[in-house]
Amino acid sequence: MKRLSILGSTGSIGRNVLRVVEQFPDQFAVVALAGGRNVDLLCEQIKRFSPEVAVVLDGNLAKEVKKRFPLRKSLEILSGTEGYIMAATLDAVDLVVSAMVGSAGLLPTLEAIKNGNPVALANKESLVMAGKLLTQTARDKGVAIIPIDSEHSAIFQCLQGHRKKDVRQIILTASGGPFLERSDEDISEITAESALCHPTWDMGPKITIDSATLMNKGLEVIEAKWLFDVPLERIKVVVHPESVIHSMVVYHDGSIIAQLGLPDMRVPIAYALSYPDRLALGVSSPDFCKLGALNFQEPDLARFPCLSLAFEACKLGGTYPVVLNAANEVAVRAFLNRRVNFSYIPKIVREALDKHEPVSDPELSDILWADDWAIRRAEETI
Repeated sequence: MKRLSILGSTGSIGRNVLRVVEQFPDQFAVVALAGGRNVDLLCEQIKRFSPEVAVVLDGNLAKEVKKRFPLRKSLEILSGTEGYIMAATLDAVDLVVSAMVGSAGLLPTLEAIKNGNPVALANKESLVMAGKLLTQTARDKGVAIIPIDSEHSAIFQCLQGHRKKDVRQIILTASGGPFLERSDEDISEITAESALCHPTWDMGPKITIDSATLMNKGLEVIEAKWLFDVPLERIKVVVHPESVIHSMVVYHDGSIIAQLGLPDMRVPIAYALSYPDRLALGVSSPDFCKLGALNFQEPDLARFPCLSLAFEACKLGGTYPVVLNAANEVAVRAFLNRRVNFSYIPKIVREALDKHEPVSDPELSDILWADDWAIRRAEETI
């Protein structure tokens, strides 16, 4: 029985994690559930999975949860950053699922690793902001970081049984989002509603918008650099609209190993939870005769400049990726709140990168400073 702490349990990834747990109740137990503002859903999860710890965003929401469980003395209800960190560092946990959205996931993920808790990672922002710090800490502590993102799970699977020194290139596939065929003239007219309609994946609002701008793929490039210890110049992005090939690894002899499957997040989640075993999920496999063809194309960096900005920030290093991530979070939130149009997202990020005075080899305090600076800078720009 593997005991789980799920950070971000009320989000898209967290809900799918709990679907897997529910399907295999003899293999997983939920020790901690950490949500955000969605108290109703978190309370439903508490009733269903009976955790020892539950976490919400702030003290007022914690009081609301406590009112709903007045007789459950064994349930500890926590709030805020301290609560998320406590849920991540419980000694009774065998695996921490890091599925919080955005930069808020950094500190709990880092503290989980420092405590020696293995991490199933869906919070790519943690590695974008502090890749060197997280991976070095994991090595020092002997802690595994197993990716949940479908692309990084695919790479992780393609590397199994092979030597890292034989890897020539990593190819990350991108669906291209909902606007792959849009003309440049139409980009500025995109609404939040249309941007949230992803053609192949069912995801949360933030990651869906990032997919529409291709920033999500840029963040994944930075994540892959740290997760697999591969230089940036050996990571390539290919647009693959069908989302059947989730990513590929090219070896020095010219062989390419790819991981394929229908777009269903339960597959990489289940692999991360059960690694090195595979669970009988009952998920269908692609029918290649019905698919007929798989298509690929180069990403258009002129139409989707966010991907280019991510490569630039990764190449510059230091605190530039922190600024990229923070400014993008602010810009995406502003777009969803109808404060700016879609075409302004990369402009806000560009301005923050241009104005930033970087720290070349940042410690945690430098990372948190750069995050705060970029948030304020992006808000000023808006």
